[in-house]
Amino acid sequence: MRADGEAIGRARSEAELREFLRRAGMADWESADLTDPALVEWRGGGPEVWG
Repeated sequence: MRADGEAIGRARSEAELREFLRRAGMADWESADLTDPALVEWRGGGPEVWG
């Protein structure tokens, strides 16, 4: 996961991803659309694939 170009970790679940968004200061982190490519660039999976 990167926020503002800085590596901040790897999310292994939706809950972890949302926690990263919260820590990055995103106002609507709880309801953010994780399928929005303007918000999340997925690599090796997607919002339904965790591994």
